[in-house]
Amino acid sequence: MMKKKRILITGAGSGFAKDAAIRLAELGHTVIATVEIMSQVSVLEQELRDKKLKITVEKLDVTSEIDRKKAFEHDIDILISNAGISEGGAVVDLPEENIRRQFEVNVFGTIFLIQGFAKHFVKKKKGRIISISSIAGLSVAPFTGAYSASKHALEAFSEAMYKELREFGVEVCTINPGPYLTGFNDRMFEAPMYWKKDKKENVFDYSKINFPDYQFNPDEVVEKIIAVATDKITTYRNVLPDPKVTAVKDEESESWTRDYTKDLGKRHKAVQMAYKMKPGTKVKGY
Repeated sequence: MMKKKRILITGAGSGFAKDAAIRLAELGHTVIATVEIMSQVSVLEQELRDKKLKITVEKLDVTSEIDRKKAFEHDIDILISNAGISEGGAVVDLPEENIRRQFEVNVFGTIFLIQGFAKHFVKKKKGRIISISSIAGLSVAPFTGAYSASKHALEAFSEAMYKELREFGVEVCTINPGPYLTGFNDRMFEAPMYWKKDKKENVFDYSKINFPDYQFNPDEVVEKIIAVATDKITTYRNVLPDPKVTAVKDEESESWTRDYTKDLGKRHKAVQMAYKMKPGTKVKGY
């Protein structure tokens, strides 16, 4: 019999985290599903009532110290840190406030929440921190620089915590989803529409640019979260989908031998993909 656990999940108002919260509750675990704003609380609670599922739903904006302190009142076994936002746009065009907001949520608020629960786990000599990172934390696509930078930072924090907390019995791991069709990626590329600056100041015309990759069915990400949370998988880094693993490794290898003086004046093939793609384009046959 699998031991039932108390699990807190951030960013559970939609997407992977919401589905994972529901699945974990169906498996008999005690789940605290947290969402960013109060309006999401009532919406999720109604959905759970319709499913006849008992899940505690609470507001937790990771950038709010008050919300974080309230969350620390829960005695949990596993933290699934999923909350995050994405800011699309070329590095040269991104407004300062948007870059700062990206890091406030994905890095600072996220790490301050993890710190609190990590100290709780250290005292208990057990606990698990599952960071929902991204393939973007291991590679970079054009127009995703701010998001990728925030996830690279999360990867560094996670690697350090793995080494630092092991002696205290605290488990640390990451899940790195690639391009999945949840709407998250396409919304990232709508962000420039809402920038508080004149479009004429931009180097790129964002009305012609979309997420530069084909997208996969998201169901397998939820399965991976469940597997890591329930001890079926104990790998530190969990990259998916499988077809992207080799591509990530190849990109890292290529950067070691890249000649940055070549092909100046030519559009990079990954940038060209952003002009070619249409929103919500699925991978064929996957």
